[in-house]
Amino acid sequence: MKPVLFINRNMPEEMVAPLREVYEVDMWPSASGAVPREVLLEKAASAHALWTMISDQIDEEVLDASPNLKIITNMAVGYNNIDVKAAQERGVIVTNTPDVLTETTADLAFALLMATARNLMGAEHALRDGKWTSWEPLGFTGMDVYGATLGIIGMGRIGEAVLRRAKGFDMNVLYHNRNRKSEMEDMYGCRYAVLPDLLAQSDFVLILVPFSEETRGMIGKEQLEQMKKTGILINVARGGIVDEEALFEALQKKRIHAAGLDVFETEPVPLDSPLLTLPNVTVLPHIGSASLPTRLAMMKLNQQALLAWARDEEPNHRVW
Repeated sequence: MKPVLFINRNMPEEMVAPLREVYEVDMWPSASGAVPREVLLEKAASAHALWTMISDQIDEEVLDASPNLKIITNMAVGYNNIDVKAAQERGVIVTNTPDVLTETTADLAFALLMATARNLMGAEHALRDGKWTSWEPLGFTGMDVYGATLGIIGMGRIGEAVLRRAKGFDMNVLYHNRNRKSEMEDMYGCRYAVLPDLLAQSDFVLILVPFSEETRGMIGKEQLEQMKKTGILINVARGGIVDEEALFEALQKKRIHAAGLDVFETEPVPLDSPLLTLPNVTVLPHIGSASLPTRLAMMKLNQQALLAWARDEEPNHRVW
């Protein structure tokens, strides 16, 4: 008998068809709605393989309910939605989708930075709502990007891709990272900085660190107070890295100028979130990797990992 694969979203048939040859495929019918928790537990109980999304919490409860489970492939670079330690203890392989989304996510990070700096969303809403009545000397003014100082927290692949874009805007780039990258400093003229110095000197602070217990709440009240009053915070990493209550207070009291957020502590973000009430916040629905070619490439990596396991081959991009 074929092993059972449960796919947690409705995927294009071109991606699923090869899997049907080696798996008994069970696929959630919705491409947009998350699989309910009780359904996930039910489906996982008979599954040998799971194809999961970043919003699917694969914790000990799910793993304990899945005695046959051998592989989880996650459609994301990050995998904080999966209890990897618990999976490893149970001999369950976990894979992700690195590399293919680097440039696309860097594009989005820089686009969000620019949109937030220049208040593009506020200007567009004013136009659509009929509130643009004349040219004003200080109407819809924002902050300059060209020649500004960018502080990047987390200098991995995406950080380096953003750095390349920033140099095209003649930005002065600081970075904070677990390890210094001397060759990169020599190549691009960027400078390493301890976190307080980066926050104090940067016009834009871009968060790109992975989410972990070490980085949870990394940017809180103390860190926000170290930023310039004209500073802009951009987060395209994970929501839990920023203390949202502290961020709301800093923005409301204008301790910092603005924020651009593609990620939130709770996703989808509740419509009653205080952050959504502020005019100096630009928000996006976690679309860092959302270009069609990139999302298809991510799916392909997941497909390849699942096919490899079913054929007794070593899956690529194992987390452990």
